[in-house]
Amino acid sequence: MTDSATEPSLGRFVLRVAGWLVPAFLVWYAAATIFAWPIVLLTRGVTGLVFGSLVRDVEQHRYFVTIVSTLGAAATTEHPAGGAVSVDLNTLLYSFGFPMLAALTLAARQPHALRTLALGYVALAPCVTFGLVAEFLRHIVFGLPASIAAQAGFGAVEREVIAFAYQFGSLILPTVAPAVFWVLTHRRFLERFAGARAAGSLAQ
Repeated sequence: MTDSATEPSLGRFVLRVAGWLVPAFLVWYAAATIFAWPIVLLTRGVTGLVFGSLVRDVEQHRYFVTIVSTLGAAATTEHPAGGAVSVDLNTLLYSFGFPMLAALTLAARQPHALRTLALGYVALAPCVTFGLVAEFLRHIVFGLPASIAAQAGFGAVEREVIAFAYQFGSLILPTVAPAVFWVLTHRRFLERFAGARAAGSLAQ
């Protein structure tokens, strides 16, 4: 007698993933403030260590991260008082890989799924931080008037690197990183799929 646990079905797996996606996204959104807290701490640490002369403070407002820079904005008609430049960043734009990873992991029905999810959060949190910091730098370099952006002191090469980092952190990491982590932690599960497919081909 064959066991569905030892001979996985791709169709059933896809259906289970689809079934887990909605609750996973609901939990992710409902607990977004909690999920964002460690990322804010990590962002504060990274910016303080690498961009200490550019960042004054990192604050959290629900799932938004506000990075307050040391750049000074001159008084304008829109902002008569001038003041420091701050950038509001939405962690949800970079952390949607969490519910995707959760759906894949729970659908696979492998042992220690909760431990895998905890490790996944630890592994993906730096990717989210990378995206947030890259967006902050992109805003400083390309989203401010030249007179303010010049205060950051970035050269032409650094500006190109920031542009690339922003594209990589916003378009690639949020989707690729969860998939890579899931593949690395579910190699035996995938090997069973490959074995079952090979056995089916031989049977034909």
